[in-house]
Amino acid sequence: MKKGLLVVISGPSGVGKGTVREKFIDNPELNLAYSISMTSRERRKGERDGIDYFFVSRERFEEAIKNNELLEWTEFVGNYYGTPAENVESLRKLGKNVLLEIEVEGAIKVKEKCPDALTIFIIPPSMEELEKRIRGRRTEPEEIVQQRLGKANREMNMLSQYKYVVCNEDAELAAELISVIIKRHML
Repeated sequence: MKKGLLVVISGPSGVGKGTVREKFIDNPELNLAYSISMTSRERRKGERDGIDYFFVSRERFEEAIKNNELLEWTEFVGNYYGTPAENVESLRKLGKNVLLEIEVEGAIKVKEKCPDALTIFIIPPSMEELEKRIRGRRTEPEEIVQQRLGKANREMNMLSQYKYVVCNEDAELAAELISVIIKRHML
């Protein structure tokens, strides 16, 4: 059986990674399995453990780091985020194309460990639109919004680290483009 692709999608916070992903994740032609990230942050309204993230304590996350259980991890605004390695590898061995939706810093780490990873960076139509999207969530205080915007500006300078760049001005179109990219690499 052919080993599945490792598809890494990232981009600044608020760019709409989750919205775009939802539009192509269930396409049977793509044979995708979504890799659920682990985080130490609190759940947002409507988020479900084991579906949106594996929500764990800070102590459990630090144990996973110590035991080298993560493909990548980062700490942002006081919370850990990471990708459980065993889950990704077992899905790929089953022939599934595994989709990681992770932050830019994590994507660079994955690329170092898995040079065959297919990397796609999603950009906003403008930084003004990105700010509007982040503020539109109304889930975080101004201090965190400012941190996210500062990080987004730094991340936009990382485009050259990715094989593909897709603009999310229209989520349907962005999803179609990503689907075509994945299909092309499945050949």
